[in-house]
Amino acid sequence: MSRLDDRLAGDRVLVGDGGTGALLSAAVPRLRCPEEANLKAPEAVISVHAGFIRAGAELIEANTFGANRRKLSAQFLDDRLEEIVERGVKLAREAREITGESVLVGGSIGPLGDLEGSTGAEDAYAVFHEQARLLEGRGVDVFLVETFYDLDELETAVRAVQDVSSLPIVAQLTFDEDAQTLAGVSARQALERLRSLDVAAAGANCGVGPQAALAALSDISEQANGFPLTAQPNVGLPARSGGRIVYPNATPDYFAEFAAQARSLGARIIGGCCGTTPAQIAAIRAAVEEEREPRVPLFVVDRDVAVRPATAPGKTLLAERLEAGEWVVSVELDPPKGTNMEAMLGVAARLHASGAVHAADINDNPMARARLSALIAAVAIERAVGLETIPHVTPRDASAMGLQSQLLGAHAEGVRNVLAVTGDPPHVGDYPGSSGVYDVDAIGLVSLLSHLNRGEDFTGKAIDAPTSFFVGVAVNPSADDLDREVERFRQKVEAGARFAMTQAIFDIAFLDRLLDRLGGSSPIPLLVGVWPLTSYGLAFRLHNEVPGIVIPEPVQKRLADAGADARSLGFELARQLLEESRSRAAGIYVIPPFKEPDAALELLLP
Repeated sequence: MSRLDDRLAGDRVLVGDGGTGALLSAAVPRLRCPEEANLKAPEAVISVHAGFIRAGAELIEANTFGANRRKLSAQFLDDRLEEIVERGVKLAREAREITGESVLVGGSIGPLGDLEGSTGAEDAYAVFHEQARLLEGRGVDVFLVETFYDLDELETAVRAVQDVSSLPIVAQLTFDEDAQTLAGVSARQALERLRSLDVAAAGANCGVGPQAALAALSDISEQANGFPLTAQPNVGLPARSGGRIVYPNATPDYFAEFAAQARSLGARIIGGCCGTTPAQIAAIRAAVEEEREPRVPLFVVDRDVAVRPATAPGKTLLAERLEAGEWVVSVELDPPKGTNMEAMLGVAARLHASGAVHAADINDNPMARARLSALIAAVAIERAVGLETIPHVTPRDASAMGLQSQLLGAHAEGVRNVLAVTGDPPHVGDYPGSSGVYDVDAIGLVSLLSHLNRGEDFTGKAIDAPTSFFVGVAVNPSADDLDREVERFRQKVEAGARFAMTQAIFDIAFLDRLLDRLGGSSPIPLLVGVWPLTSYGLAFRLHNEVPGIVIPEPVQKRLADAGADARSLGFELARQLLEESRSRAAGIYVIPPFKEPDAALELLLP
């Protein structure tokens, strides 16, 4: 029998410690990560451990949560991995000796998360295996594999630990108030899979506070059948203040009530995570020793019942035309730099009335200069004019959560076509000191839209009803590295793209080159970008200053030689490209000359 099994014998409850990493980050300045305190401030680490032991913790976790080669390399500490792990365990054991209490020392292993350079489960296994091997060799009593939001990654970590050690494993996931992981796995599903891995205990930790942990326990308590459950939540929702992360001042009595609730639901290891201090742990210990009964009813938020719309939205006109093989024409518009949309709406109305334009594609902060939202502009045009739109959406300016929120709002207002683009980098525009968000790239944005079309958010959680976005992507036939461009285009198609729009081209040979690399034709309908050039100066600047645009020397020379007739020549070349595209593509989109959006009709009408 392991020391953990011995402590849990007879339905006994074991009190865990609290938020060691958060306390160290607050106490020790200039830490690159909490684990660096093992090297820079060992006294502080011992003090935090001792504080939790004196408060009544019977299981303390070594300060090794993020002590793996992958995470430490991001802080340029990977060359000190073994030292950090060794000292982390040693300092926890020293705290045990100083206090004279026979507490268990746990080896804490946290998730890798979405880190660049990972090659999937195999790579993650190697990272977890190394960390577990180091912890095993330094004398931990139990492994705590915790704060995982991806069950598959947690299973990988458990298998890696089991291949190194026969010590018991406590496996913990992070749940929301719906008793689901961030990846949409329910607590019941998680417990079923974790029990099959022969872990010693499993449950909830971290998250958004005690109520989320209790929701998870409530979901699984009946199926546990005596299996030890765990609950070690954050103190509550964190907030940012003056560059620091601060946590609510949850009263000890609140945590005593939490402990009573958790114990009644079958929790056998009860403690805390980020933001919890010795004060909360002391309250948990007192509640456990008193065998305190819950004083208030358990509050669990019922999941929203989704009410699906009576009728599913139909296909967009753009989708219908492309599927029918009909020629499609769009015109690119820029939203206003302020709030006055009258000029934009007037142009859209004239385009729609011409009968020659089927859609307006709308730039999203082009050249990284702030304009009115493309999605809002699309809603306004479709509502006021009736012309279908294709708003560009870039992951540059919003997080994955923000993108989902904006897209759902636009969908609710009737916008269906979307072009997922990377977006111009912020430093080229009016905000040179800023950086893009880029939680996802253009491929990830297509995947996000595909998730919404399947009736789930980007993490896999169900939304009230599937969306019906018709997703487009950009492709550049003039790319310097065409192999990479083709590969990314294929990935976009695999992620769910339904149509594509090329970068503006000025020689049909570029399109032929792209189609040849794609096997002769595009896997999805293609709209070719056509930009009537109005002067040699414009062509010269675009070629030399705008990434992705290539204007061949012969075209530049012809415009230079044309002199005052350059505008007429530019439109003549654009009409020629339009006609050449008919046998190769599904349509075109016209980029009007600067500040002349009505000039698109000059190209399209006889």
